[in-house]
Amino acid sequence: MSRNKFFIIDDDAEDTELLADALCKVEGSCQCFTATNGEQGLQKLKEGLIPIPDYIFLDLNMPRLDGRQFLIKIKRIKVFSQIPIIIYTTSSDARDREETKRLGAFYFLTKPDSFNEICKGLSIIFSLHDTAI
Repeated sequence: MSRNKFFIIDDDAEDTELLADALCKVEGSCQCFTATNGEQGLQKLKEGLIPIPDYIFLDLNMPRLDGRQFLIKIKRIKVFSQIPIIIYTTSSDARDREETKRLGAFYFLTKPDSFNEICKGLSIIFSLHDTAI
């Protein structure tokens, strides 16, 4: 399955860069687009400032429009509603996991401590998604 366009919505620049590097390592050639909050992410998608991504990686705790609010809004827009959303956050709270799944997130990934752990987590996500299609 072709998946090379990723949209990372996270207010932490270091986390964004680390995730982008891991995505390109796991998937080979890839394009990563970024936004620093959900409001900016919605704007980029709605205005066509980026191509429709194959996956969206979404932090929960951000200024202006947080991850939950973004998830609710994006799932209401038909053209974007089927894009798999992976929650990528420092939270390991089971309530966050349950709530975001109920709101339509495909997967919940607590930000790992190492680059190799991120790569391993991405491989698991992609294999789960390939099986679900």
